[in-house]
Amino acid sequence: MEPIVAVMVGVLMAATVYLMLSRNFVRFIFGLALLSHAANLVIFASGGMTRARPPLIAPGASAPLPGISNAVPQALILTAIVISFSLLTFALVLAFRTYQELETVDTDRMRAAEPSSAGAAADAEQRAVD
Repeated sequence: MEPIVAVMVGVLMAATVYLMLSRNFVRFIFGLALLSHAANLVIFASGGMTRARPPLIAPGASAPLPGISNAVPQALILTAIVISFSLLTFALVLAFRTYQELETVDTDRMRAAEPSSAGAAADAEQRAVD
């Protein structure tokens, strides 16, 4: 089962690189989401994967039986899913507001909103005077 997950992580990472190298800001955000899913799969695979053997400790035992998966990575993934969902939601709202203000999702055209170097130098001089 681990080789299948490893191939899946590779596919997700390839798609992530493709999306994040795009000039489109929305594609970048979806690449960021895929990156978090790939990281979750890596953490999940690191805890071990077994079939029909839940990571439970038998009553009276001090440790789980050998050969079962670790429950800590699964708990970490649950937390990471919630955090990545909130990050994705924030990033999508940010992209929407950026599109409303700049009327573009092309990252190269978004640079027009940055101050020019002459304007930045004038702002720095003004702050030094104040």
